Amino acid sequence: MDAPDLPPWLELTADPIADSTAGTVVVPGADARSRADLFELLGQALDLPEWFGRNWDALADCLLDRDAGPLTLRVEDAEQLLVDEPPAQFATLLQVCDDVWSHGRYPFRLVLRTTGERLPALRRRVATATA
Repeated sequence: MDAPDLPPWLELTADPIADSTAGTVVVPGADARSRADLFELLGQALDLPEWFGRNWDALADCLLDRDAGPLTLRVEDAEQLLVDEPPAQFATLLQVCDDVWSHGRYPFRLVLRTTGERLPALRRRVATATA
């Protein structure tokens, strides 16, 4: 369920996803409502190095330097991702993802998954953040 104006690395969906393929990391949006929570989850899930500074620049550096093949970051209940932060933080996350897709060594995708009834609001949130 992609909107035509989404970047090529971003997918918004309400479809069930049966299984994770190799290179897929799943993050529960309900557990990533703040930057600190998201950084902690990604640090663990991606086995980021000790020097990971738990900020946007450090995340970008870690993802750009990552030498582990293609990465799909899937966020379940994506409508909850970073909702305890100002809207600019969600926009920053999307910018980091764009940088990783544009400049990374390996293919990168971000899949934001939610329910069908919440998908329109998630689309609006993404559109606002990428405008």
